[in-house]
Amino acid sequence: MEDQIDRIDRRILRHLQRDGRLTNAELAKTVNVSPATCHRRTQRLFDQGFIRSVRAEVVPERVDRGALVVVGVVLDRSTPESFGAFEEAIVGLPFILDCHLVAGDFDYFLKIRVQDIADFNRLHGEQLIALPGVRQTRTFFVMKEVIDNAPLEF
Repeated sequence: MEDQIDRIDRRILRHLQRDGRLTNAELAKTVNVSPATCHRRTQRLFDQGFIRSVRAEVVPERVDRGALVVVGVVLDRSTPESFGAFEEAIVGLPFILDCHLVAGDFDYFLKIRVQDIADFNRLHGEQLIALPGVRQTRTFFVMKEVIDNAPLEF
């Protein structure tokens, strides 16, 4: 059963995605297994890399990060070295929530949370355009978050 999941494992994963604060006893009851079995299965899901982490989802507005910005980045060269330098630099920036290498008109899409437009303008001028290899950025200010961080369906 190494690295394979069954219907009970899938139910555990679905419930933990919705509410990572479930106790083992609550989760066991929900998926209809004993607490010992549930704990063993949940631990195996962690150990085998099906679950990366469990964490709290902070409300951005409550911590003064209510503005969501998506930035398309174009690098000056499309080489493994330029991608590597950009990725190494971007990992150290705490305001970057997501960074995705994409195909199409952009090389990367960044998801950024900031206080407001002025805060983003400062970050853009001081840090984003100074990243290695950045030729162009295009900024999209999110007007409304319709779906954000939805659970995976499987």
